[in-house]
Amino acid sequence: MKTRLFVGALSVVTGLAITSVLMLRPTQARSEDAKASALEIRVDNFTFAPETLTVPVNSTVSWVNKDDIPHVIAANDGSFKSKALDTDQKYSYTFSKGGTYQYYCSIHPKMVGKVVVR
Repeated sequence: MKTRLFVGALSVVTGLAITSVLMLRPTQARSEDAKASALEIRVDNFTFAPETLTVPVNSTVSWVNKDDIPHVIAANDGSFKSKALDTDQKYSYTFSKGGTYQYYCSIHPKMVGKVVVR
């Protein structure tokens, strides 16, 4: 199910000027924020959470390092690789094709995860 953000424009005539006002439904804006945070993978305590994330094509996924040591996010197939992420640093990648993308931390290879793109 796709969530769409409602944006409407209202034009008001005041004298000879026309003023446009942008309206945004707050509940839909909050659902967009929740959707964005759902596309985040936390790197914490030498694990990826969630370990498997399913997203639609053209989604941008972000990994955020919450450990106090560096981690490098690397796809098994070489399609993406971050620089070393220090504490609270973020790496983002946009998945433009469907498929299953397995990844790991190249510094700590036992740390593994998967992004499923549909």
